[in-house]
Amino acid sequence: MRILIAPDSFKGSLPARAVAQHMENGIKKVAPHSTIKLLPLADGGEGTLDCLLQAKGGYKVSVPVHDPLGRNILAQYGVLPDGTAVIEAAAAIGYHLMVNTQQDVRKANSVGVGELIKHALEAGHTSLMIGLGGSGTNDGGVGMLHALGIRLLNAAGEELPLVPLACQQLERIDDTELHPQIRLANIRVVADVTNPLCGPSGATAIYGPQKGIAHQWINLFDQALAKFAEVVEKQFGVHVASLPGAGAAGGLGAALVGVLGAKIYRGIEQMLDWLDFDMHATRADLIFTGEGKTDSQTLHGKAVFGVAQRARRVDTPVICISGSIDMTASQIDQLGVTGLLSIVPGPMSLEQAFHDAAFHVERTSQTAMQIFLANSLSKGEKD
Repeated sequence: MRILIAPDSFKGSLPARAVAQHMENGIKKVAPHSTIKLLPLADGGEGTLDCLLQAKGGYKVSVPVHDPLGRNILAQYGVLPDGTAVIEAAAAIGYHLMVNTQQDVRKANSVGVGELIKHALEAGHTSLMIGLGGSGTNDGGVGMLHALGIRLLNAAGEELPLVPLACQQLERIDDTELHPQIRLANIRVVADVTNPLCGPSGATAIYGPQKGIAHQWINLFDQALAKFAEVVEKQFGVHVASLPGAGAAGGLGAALVGVLGAKIYRGIEQMLDWLDFDMHATRADLIFTGEGKTDSQTLHGKAVFGVAQRARRVDTPVICISGSIDMTASQIDQLGVTGLLSIVPGPMSLEQAFHDAAFHVERTSQTAMQIFLANSLSKGEKD
């Protein structure tokens, strides 16, 4: 039997490659003679750079940048063999840089992403791939724009502070000092979600609470992003308010597309193409995938959903192994996998689940493989 293992990471516990390896260990306990191909995935969020470097080759570059709170850190971007610079927004403004702090997301900005882009441009890279996802900011990308020479002005022509709610006063975007290499670059943005910038399914409403935006601030943040979208459309002729993916990384997608002229793509679709997923899926008899949590957000362009959709086209069954599952029956049906199993065997703390994730991924993969083979045998006997 030929088995393709293509999971995303289990955020907070296991990177995608480790998940794939533990799945393989569990499967081999049941089907030791299977031919197994490991294809760790990312969907434009954290892990995208490592997946591409592992698949394509290349190297990393370390750059001093500012984190969401203005602290000095070192962040990395990658360079592929063809010279493409691969930047993960999370490297500079990741949610992990905001946890365990007393700082307010109302003060957080995306300057660090702009600093990474600027370094890549000045190193001579004219092809940029920017992965969105895992951010701890909700500033609509205004910090990034500032780092690249753009000023955001109020009605009096005064420059606005680099905080999200300041966009409520935005009247004009001054791009006269924009870094000259930007307009010469080919910028591709890969988003790990399809949420628009504003509204009930926008950046703030869906992802704001997990970034620390209190309920009473949700509407104010959304209004600030809506004002930003209004000015972008008026000046640059690009409608970003309802653009799918514009709400990724706290609205970073909107700034990249609307102001910098980037093209936006669904992250998992790009990754699957770059990794020749369709070829591997066609050759496989069975596909294992997985993620840390399978819920309604999975259906908005996450890796597991992309795998299931591509596999369905070539009629290859998919088993999904997840850290936790929070889906209705209709959502599971929409996901379209053959089997969906949680690795958690019973009540336990989140800390224990994270600590024992490797063991549980292996054990659950073994169980899933046993069930699949037993079902295949039963069908064969009936036939």
